[in-house]
Amino acid sequence: MNKLLICIVAGMTTGMGNGSVFGATLMCFLGRGKFEDWGGAPNALNFHPATFTGFVDWVMIVFGVAFVIIMVLALAKHEQLEAAASR
Repeated sequence: MNKLLICIVAGMTTGMGNGSVFGATLMCFLGRGKFEDWGGAPNALNFHPATFTGFVDWVMIVFGVAFVIIMVLALAKHEQLEAAASR
């Protein structure tokens, strides 16, 4: 359980950080757009993918989940290699 928690924390932190950088890069390339589509909407509108903030929030969640999966797979492979080396 401890290893899974570490994978979740490290994966979500790294992945969501990369997702926010991806969103900032999109903003730089595409432009900011209209102010009402930029963000700051109350409640669930923050996650509406038609707004820029909602899109970036979803990208951050997807990147976070992807990095958690990568961390779990990497840790499983590492444990296999460690077990084989200790024989």
